[in-house]
Amino acid sequence: MPHKSRNPLKRLASSIIRMQERHKERHRPTGFGFVFADRVGYLDLAQWQGVTASASVLLRPEVLQVFEKEAPDNVQQRYAMVFRGERSIAGIAAQVVSIRGDRFSRDREMARADRTRPMLRRALSPAARAAQAQIRERLLVAGNLLAWGFHGIAFAPGEDPEAVWPGIAEALYRLRRAERLTGQTNLVLLKDITPKETGLEALKRFGYRPLETEPNMVLELNPSWRNYEDYLSALDAKYRRNAKATAQKLAGAGCKLEQLTDLAPDSQRLHELYLAVQGNSSMRLVTLQPGFLPALAGALGPDFRCTVARRGGEILGFVTSIRDGGTSIAYYLGFDRAAAAEGAPLYLRLLHTTISDAIHWGCRRVSLGRTALEPKAAMGAKPEAMAVWLRHRVPAMNWLLQSMLRAVPHEEAPERNPFKVSA
Repeated sequence: MPHKSRNPLKRLASSIIRMQERHKERHRPTGFGFVFADRVGYLDLAQWQGVTASASVLLRPEVLQVFEKEAPDNVQQRYAMVFRGERSIAGIAAQVVSIRGDRFSRDREMARADRTRPMLRRALSPAARAAQAQIRERLLVAGNLLAWGFHGIAFAPGEDPEAVWPGIAEALYRLRRAERLTGQTNLVLLKDITPKETGLEALKRFGYRPLETEPNMVLELNPSWRNYEDYLSALDAKYRRNAKATAQKLAGAGCKLEQLTDLAPDSQRLHELYLAVQGNSSMRLVTLQPGFLPALAGALGPDFRCTVARRGGEILGFVTSIRDGGTSIAYYLGFDRAAAAEGAPLYLRLLHTTISDAIHWGCRRVSLGRTALEPKAAMGAKPEAMAVWLRHRVPAMNWLLQSMLRAVPHEEAPERNPFKVSA
C-alpha cells in the first residue's frame, strides 16, 4: 500500500522536473546562427534558393515578392534563415497577421439548421457578435495563410529535420520578440503540418502542441491518364454520367470554358467573383487584393493556369491551378452566385478542370483543399490529415488554448470510391 501512495507524488515530481527542463531549454540559445529579414530581397538569395530549391514553389523569391507587394491589408511577410556554422540549413517564410473577431463567421441558416450545436446558435446572438468583433489578436504564422499545405519551412538537402526543429523554434521566438516594437504577438502557429513531416516531437520541448484541422482532399492521379477523358473513363458509370451531365448542363446554360493567359484586363471581374465565394466562408482571416492573382500568374509563369467560364462576353466563373513539383494545387476559385442559382453548375465544372490542369502538367496528384469535402470525395479525392502546431506566449495559456481548440468541431471527409472496381 505505501508504495502506491508514493507513485502519484513521484509522477508529479517527475512532471515538474520535466517542465523545468523544458523551460530552461526554451530560454537558452540552441547554438544555431540566424539571419532575419522583412523582405526576401534582403536575404542572400543564393543561400535562400539553395535551401528551398526542392521545397514548395511558393518559396521562390519572385513568388514571395508577390505576397509582399500584393499582401492582404492585415498581413506582413517575415523571413528567417537557420545556420550551422557557415552552412544554411533551413529557411522560414512567416507572416505576421492581425485579426479581428468579426473575421470569423458562420452562415446563419446553417447554424439554425444544425440543432446539435446550441453553443453555436448562442454565439450568433447580437451581443455575442458585438463582443466577438472587439477581439484583436496578432499571430505569427510559419506558413502561408493564402494557401493550404506546408509552404512555410524548408530544410537543406541532407539535413535531419529533428535536429533542426529546435533552430526553427528559436527563430520563431526571436521573430515574435522583434514584433513587440509594432504590437504584442501572443500566438505562434506552424501551419498545415502533414504526417510526412518528421521529427516534430522536438517541438513539444518548446511548448508547441498539435491541433488537427479539416483534412486536405487529395486526388491521386493514375500515371496512365493522358487527358481528362482518361480520368472520366476510369470512373464507374454513375459518377462518369454525373460528370458528363455537369459539363452538358453548363454548356446548355450558354457557358464555354477557356484558358485565360493574361489576367490583368479581367482582374476586377475575377476579384468580384472571388469575393462572392470568399464572403460566404465561415472563416475569413485574409482577403486577397485585386492585383494578387495577375501578379502571381506573372511570377509563376508556366506553373500557373487560369480557366474561366464565359457566357457571351461575361466571365461567370474562374478557377486557378498551381504546379508545385508533382502536386497540382487547385487554388482560388470564384463564380457568379446568381448564375449558379439559375442552374449553371459553375463550381463543380470548374473544380473538374483542375484535374485537366494536373494531367496536362504530368503531376501525380491534385491538392483540392479542405472545403466542400463531399463533392471532392465524389471526384475520387481522399483525406490527407493536416494539423497546426501552436504555442502561446504565456505557457499557462497553452493548456487553456488546447482545451478550447479541441472543442472546435471540424468536418470529417465522407468515404467515396467513384472509380471502377478492378476485377
